[in-house]
Amino acid sequence: MPVYLRITVEGKRAEASAGRECDPKQWNSETGRMRGYKEEVKFFNSYLDHLQAQVLKAHQSLSMAEEMVTAEAIKNKLTGRGERPRNLLDIYRDHNKQLAALVGSEYAKGTLGRYEISLRHTENFIKWKYGVSDVDIRRVDHHFLTSYEFYLRTERKCANNSAVKYIKNFGKIIRICLANGWLEKDPFLSFKAKVKRVDRIFLNADELLEMANKEIASERLAQVRDIFLFSCFTGLAYADVQKLRKKEIVTGPDGERWIHTKRRKTDTVSKIPLLPSALTIIDNYAKRADVAESDKALPVLSNQKMNSYLKELAGICGINKPLTFHIARHTFATTVTLANGVPIESVSKMMGHTDIKTTQHYAKVLDLKVAQDMALLRQKMM
Repeated sequence: MPVYLRITVEGKRAEASAGRECDPKQWNSETGRMRGYKEEVKFFNSYLDHLQAQVLKAHQSLSMAEEMVTAEAIKNKLTGRGERPRNLLDIYRDHNKQLAALVGSEYAKGTLGRYEISLRHTENFIKWKYGVSDVDIRRVDHHFLTSYEFYLRTERKCANNSAVKYIKNFGKIIRICLANGWLEKDPFLSFKAKVKRVDRIFLNADELLEMANKEIASERLAQVRDIFLFSCFTGLAYADVQKLRKKEIVTGPDGERWIHTKRRKTDTVSKIPLLPSALTIIDNYAKRADVAESDKALPVLSNQKMNSYLKELAGICGINKPLTFHIARHTFATTVTLANGVPIESVSKMMGHTDIKTTQHYAKVLDLKVAQDMALLRQKMM
């Protein structure tokens, strides 16, 4: 005869097949188990014990989720009925759609771009690993993560920090699933991926002076040079220089001109006293017709064009470094500020960082500064 499981909650019942049969003569109705001591009886009863434990687990899961606990709800939880499958990539795409709707208010366009790239990597990994277009979110476990990391490093040829970045983006999707109860166990609990510290490229004092004093015939390159130098003397990232408005240049508490702006990336406030070199650039471009008619402080080209022209500019100035616009921000943190004795706390505030550890990634202590500090110590000890 077939064996059935009966679930009773507040007098209401639900029944489900246990998927097993038993000779009625061997059945113990008091214990709800098969009689006997043979190995096959032990296996049979062990299975029923497991089934009963699953019912208790389903009851606990419903209670913790603050859902209605009924006999039918426990049965559905046990059998998987009533639960629509949730696929990983569907959840990922839904996240990206919501993020896209918040670009400009809560997120930068670049943040969306990074998640879109991460989504494509995840899509391609699932096809490569499982040969399917999507997987149930419950298939994401420790093995999934280690395989994904292996795929990024080998098939996609990602460097360590790039692979870690994509895994970190993927982690946000997992946290969404955990928060909604779609995943019971966090696959990241025993997974570790560390970012390797990378030495930042920046211009030293000689290179900065060479670029500033170089006679450049091309008006296009001269403009790129000036905007780049402005960032070197203010620490503003490309996006923040590009959006800088005239009204954001104000009189500071010392009576000098300052920049008061919000960083596009983090929405944190940056308050930066303008150095003479930066003021000269601002004042020179204020006289240009296109700037005078605009509310923007400087005529900034696209980031792609700026980076392309900076490589050309590096060759003209004899700078043997792969120049990108972001190097200006590194230069401000090192050559312009730290090397000249500006405390790292002040540098961090001007750069709009919320954590001083972020500034430490940008600002390396220069050998020249170490030499200067030790020279002062020698004088004191003589």
